[in-house]
Amino acid sequence: MSVRRSILSSAAALLLLAIASHAGATDNEKFYPPWSHGDNNPVQERGLEFTVPEVDNLPDFHGNPMTSRLNILVGGNYFFAMAPLVHEFERQHPEFKGKIYYETIPPGLCYEQIKKNGVVTVGNMTWTVHADVYAAGLKRVTQAISEGYGNAPAVRYATNTLTIMIPKGNPAHITSLNDLGKPGVKLVMPNPEFEGIGRQIKVALAKAGGEELVKAVYETKVANGETILTHIHHRQSPLYLMLGRADAGVTWQSEAKFEEKVGNPISNVDIPDSQNVSAVYAATTLKKAKHAKAAKMWVDFLRSPKALAIFESYGFKPYTEGK
Repeated sequence: MSVRRSILSSAAALLLLAIASHAGATDNEKFYPPWSHGDNNPVQERGLEFTVPEVDNLPDFHGNPMTSRLNILVGGNYFFAMAPLVHEFERQHPEFKGKIYYETIPPGLCYEQIKKNGVVTVGNMTWTVHADVYAAGLKRVTQAISEGYGNAPAVRYATNTLTIMIPKGNPAHITSLNDLGKPGVKLVMPNPEFEGIGRQIKVALAKAGGEELVKAVYETKVANGETILTHIHHRQSPLYLMLGRADAGVTWQSEAKFEEKVGNPISNVDIPDSQNVSAVYAATTLKKAKHAKAAKMWVDFLRSPKALAIFESYGFKPYTEGK
């Protein structure tokens, strides 16, 4: 699936959701992204403010690609950590203040954009960004290197684990992964086609309830409409839970922690270690980087104590060599 079709499908889904829930738009307005309220925008000098949630809204694109001196494509599962990371990097390197552009769409879509020479289309707008850094799960980054887009080695810096994200109050009384297979429980789940977390969720489901649970969640419930497959799970999962369209969805535990931090009515159910899956986050500088020196500075920064402290504040753990 192309970047354009994937992003447009997500945008269309959100717009249709908005139309369908128009009667409650006033009450639900606060649930729509960007939840950062502009804090994730690294540009210091802002022009005309034109953000209309549900209609004209780009929560996963940050900065000014026309003046940037560092372009980063990062898997969206830590979109919330990027603002403090950028701020700290700019504090250490003031010459980059307001000159960093980054995207936080799913890692598979980031990679598709890289392969399409940086061209991305959202709605009626098309622009080109030549990425300097690609950051995602280790498997994706290793793939980018092996296919000739990235420079070896893949730099590992943090790890993360899964959780079950639920609406505050847990109205469906979800207590475990096995509950996700029950008839009548509505789910919002990452699509394994282009979101790496989807494949890891399948591993966790198999540990908890075997292939029968995997089939129930990702086949039976998809067919009968009880599982919604996302295009951008880090946006769609919490949004659909807050709007009552789903009872639960598996995400990275850091994402649930962020939603609670900003006061959204989201909670989570822990997954036991015996059933959980750990992800390793990695980055690579790109061979076609136009800002190669800046790219290396950013990748080195990701392993610094300051950067790792930011990750840890959201529940990530520093990567330990050999794990």
